[in-house]
Amino acid sequence: MQKVLHVGPDSCTVVSDLLKGKKVEAWGVEPYDLEDADSSCKSLVRKGFVRMSDIKFPLPYRPDSFNLVVVSDALDYLTPRYLNKTLPDLARVSTDGVVIFAGNPGQQKAKVSELPKFGRPAKLRSSSWWTRYFVQMGLTENEGPLKKFEEAASKNKYKPDCQIFHLSS
Repeated sequence: MQKVLHVGPDSCTVVSDLLKGKKVEAWGVEPYDLEDADSSCKSLVRKGFVRMSDIKFPLPYRPDSFNLVVVSDALDYLTPRYLNKTLPDLARVSTDGVVIFAGNPGQQKAKVSELPKFGRPAKLRSSSWWTRYFVQMGLTENEGPLKKFEEAASKNKYKPDCQIFHLSS
């Protein structure tokens, strides 16, 4: 059975979808306020599948608690100071790797109405910036899963609006 941790906004939706799979146990960390959460999300929080937690601080999980950690739309909002703490912590709780969905520098900036939710505008970093950063942090990209994703995306004519990185733990 695969154990997956999703970190980022909409963790309730992602966890709910993953839990529908027969061979997946899923948990989520929502780094932003859940005050507008629907009843389904509140139920996942009550049951302990999703928790609200500031990802600037260590995650409340033991090392190697999950096969895979998926991070979406969360790291772009961290300053380098907090990114230096958060990314190694994400790798710490994963046995098979960390998948990061990060914004593209050419993307449209966050809307003014979204700024209060996130507290600051996203820092959209280039692919080369991320690659240098991973090397500095001693993290390596796992080319196998990345190539499989690129092949499937190309076959289905899918072009993601974000950068995708798969790091080995």
